[in-house]
Amino acid sequence: MPSRRETFRIAVRKFGPFESAIEKQWASFCATTGCTLRLEAEPLDLHPLHDTLFARQGLKKGNWDAAFIVTDWIAEAHATHALLDLAPHIAAQPPADFPHGWTDSLLRYQRFDKAILGLPYHDGPECLIYRKDLFDAAGLQPPRTWHEFHATARLLTKASANQWGTVFAAYPDGHNTVYDFCLQLWTRGGELFDTAGRLYLNTPAAEAALAFYREMLTDSSATHPKSRELDSVQSGFAFARGEVAMMVNWFGFAAMGETLADSAVKGRVAVAPLPAAPGSTSASLNVYWTLGIGSGSPHAKIAYDFLRHCASAENDKLLTLEGAIGCRKSTWHDADVNRVIPFYRELEKIHAHARELPRLAHWSELSAVIDRLVTSAVDTDESIPSLLARAQQEANALTA
Repeated sequence: MPSRRETFRIAVRKFGPFESAIEKQWASFCATTGCTLRLEAEPLDLHPLHDTLFARQGLKKGNWDAAFIVTDWIAEAHATHALLDLAPHIAAQPPADFPHGWTDSLLRYQRFDKAILGLPYHDGPECLIYRKDLFDAAGLQPPRTWHEFHATARLLTKASANQWGTVFAAYPDGHNTVYDFCLQLWTRGGELFDTAGRLYLNTPAAEAALAFYREMLTDSSATHPKSRELDSVQSGFAFARGEVAMMVNWFGFAAMGETLADSAVKGRVAVAPLPAAPGSTSASLNVYWTLGIGSGSPHAKIAYDFLRHCASAENDKLLTLEGAIGCRKSTWHDADVNRVIPFYRELEKIHAHARELPRLAHWSELSAVIDRLVTSAVDTDESIPSLLARAQQEANALTA
């Protein structure tokens, strides 16, 4: 077995396109630079990934040279000094076209004053993803309100044909249900925090958001029956298998429907802005994956060279054609990419409505409160005002 000095270890978010892209990007990096380190890329689901990076301090201890870091974790990484500051490396040898090759929305979240804790790797804000063939056949337009969304989901459900109007990524992993709640809240004119910066859940908009979520998740005539078991990735695969007519999910899963070899919906996928309550505006959520370098990495210089390699136009495009979502403007407008994925240029329009989650070191604790709230709304019959009151007490305790 190769020693640690002979290996380059990357903690990868478990997702086929990530795994295949990293392998290819490392192979081309070694071919270009002559690097002889052996790659150990370990794919991990969200909780095990967070655990090894932060709870077990794998980044600080040098167990990982590089890692996939979702923006939810950036503040925690900064507070715990888990990631290497890339600013000096970028100043000495910036990625090509840095920073103008990216939108600021993909660079600002990992920037703390002058420190930069990662380079953007995988983008794709949330949007409405739908089967244009099913909508055209039924004479439907993408729903503009949540009431229309529910009615459309019922209309397009054909359980006997294993086709459901919609699916939700309702697996309680501290992420998917939280994202759904935020989108439901924002598209009803609500906000997560009060003017004093405290998590404020006990509001009419939050009550309407939870009521709709409960209504959808318990409606077998509209929603995929396995939604409680599915995260965003598995929901994306359900859509690609042809089991779902429309869903609120990351743009990347629309692209995946066009790029997976065995996709049943290739050539039939379209995207649109999310619905909103009457009188409110659409919203999207800008959560993205970065590549960061562990502060304890024994191969920090090689790690930066590899991150810079992955951030090139060629490798950003490679990632996209593997089925993930590149972050460069050049990729979004690339003719080859738009030939394979005809709606790729829509990313800039979706970004216009994109919002970020709060950048707080204890966000994982606050998001756990929201996760329990949403899960209880689906799994119990307890009144929503009662659920919100209890969640507010939990949030107040964390704030105190």
